[in-house]
Amino acid sequence: MWRNLLVQAVYQVTVLLVLNFLGKGILNLDHDNQEHANKLKNTLIFNAFVFCQMFNEFNARKPDQMNVFSGITKNRLFVGIVGATFVLQIIIIEFLGHFFSTVRLNWSLWIVSLVIGVIGWPLAMVGKLIPVPKTPFAKIFIKPYQQCIAARST
Repeated sequence: MWRNLLVQAVYQVTVLLVLNFLGKGILNLDHDNQEHANKLKNTLIFNAFVFCQMFNEFNARKPDQMNVFSGITKNRLFVGIVGATFVLQIIIIEFLGHFFSTVRLNWSLWIVSLVIGVIGWPLAMVGKLIPVPKTPFAKIFIKPYQQCIAARST
């Protein structure tokens, strides 16, 4: 689990920070109305973040297996939750912008958001190649701590 958390956290923080600080230039929004360009950039960041979380749900289902889709059709609740999240995200962005401080995205920005989310799948596969030590990290750090406490109490 820690491998997936580490890989996804580094990826998502990096992508979202790049979009936040360089997004208008990358997305060629510099020539637009600056207020609208900022809202568009922030909406894309929000949308990409939600898609990263949504696609990462698949990785979290099977943290030790490469095929995160095995048995997916047997879990109707999971499929329903992911489907509902996707539909609600579209409704929030496209129709509830006033309440959520978002603006409508064009098709290319929707695809950018989806691609950012989907990239989490191959990254999770690469992360699963990181070897896991046989001794859990907690035991490595707790044992010396316990020995230190025992030495102080004597």
